Amino acid sequence: MTKAKLVLPEIAERIRNIQFPEVDLIVGIASGGTVPASLVAFHLSKPLEVVAINYRDEDNNPRYDTPQLLAKITEPIIGKHILLVDDVSVSGKTLETAKGLFDDCEVTTFVLKGQADISAFPEVATCVDWPWRI
Repeated sequence: MTKAKLVLPEIAERIRNIQFPEVDLIVGIASGGTVPASLVAFHLSKPLEVVAINYRDEDNNPRYDTPQLLAKITEPIIGKHILLVDDVSVSGKTLETAKGLFDDCEVTTFVLKGQADISAFPEVATCVDWPWRI
């Protein structure tokens, strides 16, 4: 399978050109969303938290029937506007699982590729060779 190759300068440029809403906190979904969330948190000068949820394997195939919460944020987060970040959203199940952890917050979703409130590369339909993946 041919993967789209995206390079870090192009990813950073897309992030810089997005008009993100005002948020209090960036939450990355580990493991795929950790690097994109870090880039966005740096760009917006906002704090970063990470929640570990797993659904797909390294070949992008579902590993479980539903996304599994592996580790959540230990501090309660109430009444904040959160930007929830993942690398890819195929079915939206992982984002929905993560959003459920923040019922008392306003949540905007962001992915580099796929379906979310904001997508950096909506035109990319194939799998991606991310520059931080080994």
